[in-house]
Amino acid sequence: MWIFIATEILMFGGLFVAYGIFRGQEPEMFRMAHERLDRIMGAVNTVVLLFSSLTAALAVRQSQVGDRKGTTRWLVITLICAVIFLVVKFFEYQHKFHDGLLPGHYFQAHLQQFAHNGHVLPQRAHMFFALYFMMTGLHGVHVLIGMGVLSWVLKQNLDGKISKQFFTPVEIGALYWHLVDLVWIYLFPLLYLVG
Repeated sequence: MWIFIATEILMFGGLFVAYGIFRGQEPEMFRMAHERLDRIMGAVNTVVLLFSSLTAALAVRQSQVGDRKGTTRWLVITLICAVIFLVVKFFEYQHKFHDGLLPGHYFQAHLQQFAHNGHVLPQRAHMFFALYFMMTGLHGVHVLIGMGVLSWVLKQNLDGKISKQFFTPVEIGALYWHLVDLVWIYLFPLLYLVG
């Protein structure tokens, strides 16, 4: 699992480097584009994921002491947090589609009808949104995978296969979930806060 996590960090690291290179080339355009992101939705998702990391850790602790009900409760809360994260991200994406803030030739925010506070974005701002959708979309895929893993762990726990002698699945599932949280901790300030 640690090797897998290392490869995931390298993959996201490549995207962070690409973001840094493009931002270095077009700092003013990136600043203008990032102002079109909803910081409140990003902050809500950050709080939700941080809380879900806590609940995943509590699930591990409950499994270590052999509390099946406690493990179930914390895993379910973690999964609910994941659903909340995806619902918020859905509404955020929906807003981007409505405002023409899409990557590549689908980018429309440079047209007057998509002006925001009287300002249109330059055509090349599609680079920012290409990186935005790539990074947050890939992260969203990891959230879905994490939900699948944690759902499987929950089923194992409900079937009585998790005990204080064998809690490795809960630990590994939570470790993966912490990776999902860690990546978002870098994505949120990079995309939403740094101008």
